[in-house]
Amino acid sequence: MAEYLVIRLRPTSEEDVQWIAVDDNGTCRSRPASGSLEQAAAEVAGRPVIVLVPATEALTTTVHVPIRGGSRLRAALPFALEESVADDVETLHFASGARRDSGKLPVAVVARAKIEEWIEVLNGAGITAARMVPENYGLARIPGTMSVLVDGDYVMFNDGAETEFVMQGVRPSDTLVAAGLLTDRSDDERDDSEPTGHLLAYCEAADEERLSHDWIALRHELHSVDVHLLPDGVLPRLAVTIASGSGVDLLQGRYGAKTDYRAQLRPWRYAAALLLGLMVVGFAAKGVDYYRLSQEAESLQAQFTEEYRQIRPGDTRELLDPVSVVRSIKQGLGAATGPQVFLPSLRQLSDAMAQNSSARIETISYRAGVIDVRITSPDVATLDNIQKAVGSSGRFQASIQSTDQVADQISSRLQIREAGS
Repeated sequence: MAEYLVIRLRPTSEEDVQWIAVDDNGTCRSRPASGSLEQAAAEVAGRPVIVLVPATEALTTTVHVPIRGGSRLRAALPFALEESVADDVETLHFASGARRDSGKLPVAVVARAKIEEWIEVLNGAGITAARMVPENYGLARIPGTMSVLVDGDYVMFNDGAETEFVMQGVRPSDTLVAAGLLTDRSDDERDDSEPTGHLLAYCEAADEERLSHDWIALRHELHSVDVHLLPDGVLPRLAVTIASGSGVDLLQGRYGAKTDYRAQLRPWRYAAALLLGLMVVGFAAKGVDYYRLSQEAESLQAQFTEEYRQIRPGDTRELLDPVSVVRSIKQGLGAATGPQVFLPSLRQLSDAMAQNSSARIETISYRAGVIDVRITSPDVATLDNIQKAVGSSGRFQASIQSTDQVADQISSRLQIREAGS
């Protein structure tokens, strides 16, 4: 469970700020208080600070942007909302919250000069905000229910879905009319149709009495109107809602918290130094091995060259491939460079033919380690016996390539090669 100090800034710098300690379970941990920012700073006591900024200084809306998040989303928001703001988008700061079930993105827009002023004032009092949220997000959204919060001359409103705003110098009924949820009609124009809609209202006792006629009129227009009094003012109601995670945090992008990589890496500095040391030792060992092997290779190359010069004193070219040189010497001397296959395979074939004397060899050829034999036999069984006899030693394998019936004889082609080749 996290505990926060929620500080509410007022529309003018001359007014005292308000603060209260709350937790993220919606419980107030202290009584609301008011005074200077310096007095509020003395109450921080290590708790994260959430700053509520005046709702009249921020535009809160929703927009459909099919970009998930990050810098691309922040770059797209000014273009998506440029028709909804009166000022130049270059002078405004756009922040977004968690995407809602409808797929729309809640967005808060505030002048960059204003947010920089708030940050400067807070820093001057020694306060660093963990979150900075427009205060009207403290009026909880309840699906299917309209909500208003009266704070003196200001009325905050949301329709429980996508619409939320604040108006000054109006009655609660005026906010419903502005939202298009109530028709502004005189008593003579009212009809007898069934009232619809539910309204949940929060206000202090003085505002409840001041707006008594408006509550009566709303009860005639709506299905129900529930008025909840706020004995400790509006701050506790706003604070507990925002401390639970509601609202759009304005501290994003250029105003977001900067990551202190040095502080994050500090606990790992000894492990990093050890890892670096091991890498240096490893590279040094590899370098020593490479040098040693290079020296051995040069020594062997020199030794081979010396021996070769004794065999062929007239050849003074540089010897880059000793294997090719040795092969050339063997070929020049007439030495066989491949395995002996032809004679042993003929010997094996001869033994197989001796065991099957009814067959005879018509032709035989040898190429690239493969013997092709044309055999005439009285039947297929004899040919099969020859094939098995050739492979009986395990050194050679025989395969029947083709068979033809010629008169009463079987003419076939048998191919013999070393096993595994």
